[in-house]
Amino acid sequence: MEMIYILTILLLAAGVVWLMCRNRCLKRDVYDFAEKLERGLSELLEEKALRRDIYRQDDLWGMIYEKLCRVSDLYIYKNREIYEEKEILKEIVSDISHQTKTPIANIKLYQEMLLEGAVKAEDKECLRKMGGQVDKLNFLIQSMVKMSRLETGAIRIKKSDNALAETLAAAIGAAVPKADAKSIRIHVAYDEKLRLHHDKKWTGEAIFNILDNAVKYTDKGGDIRICVNREEIFTKISIIDTGKGIPVERQGAVFNRFYREPEVHDSEGAGIGLYLARKIITMQNGYVKVESEAGKGSTFHIYLPN
Repeated sequence: MEMIYILTILLLAAGVVWLMCRNRCLKRDVYDFAEKLERGLSELLEEKALRRDIYRQDDLWGMIYEKLCRVSDLYIYKNREIYEEKEILKEIVSDISHQTKTPIANIKLYQEMLLEGAVKAEDKECLRKMGGQVDKLNFLIQSMVKMSRLETGAIRIKKSDNALAETLAAAIGAAVPKADAKSIRIHVAYDEKLRLHHDKKWTGEAIFNILDNAVKYTDKGGDIRICVNREEIFTKISIIDTGKGIPVERQGAVFNRFYREPEVHDSEGAGIGLYLARKIITMQNGYVKVESEAGKGSTFHIYLPN
């Protein structure tokens, strides 16, 4: 009887040892599988082509690796297609920009010559309107060229340590003429010593676009305030106007390309400025958000990483 107990204990001990060994082997296989999968996914994320001659075992990992290789091939092929399409688009945009400069400049020149020689008041008025439309066409083409170059990567964001005051001054200076024409006051509050790692030229373009939008939709005699606050992670640039405001249901659409508010669809503008502003800030790892209420003005916050 004692011999049976001893044999039973030995069998149980052997079973426990076997299970422990089996469990250790399974854990090792799982860790090995996870490591291989992580390595394969990392190479995919780094846009590296996976080698097909590494794993040819007829097992689960071999099957999965074969599928990863197919995904890698498809990913590389699609990236090549996108790159080629972008290059074609760059050439088209460059051609459009080059081919339209001379005709627009000539039309503007002829318009000014005719305006100088015009006698009748109605003729002068028509020529002035024509000149305004030519300027609008030129602005639209240049905006679309900027948009296309940013989207295709023809224009690169080059960040460096710059005084934010200089960037703001350039943007505000460009917006002042239109603001003065409507007797709109621009108030600014920021630390002149504040420095920020950003692209001075394109950030200025983004701030100007939002300022220009604020001037456009603020009534005569209104106010625009610009406030800068350095926060823990981001520097926040707030542009606050006393304009007509944006209904909540439309706030998600204002950054779309060619979006125009229904009430001002016939006024000046192409609906590209806010889209470009968000694109420029996003390319610098920042973001833009809007807070507004119909009839109570709008606040656009630009967040740039410190």
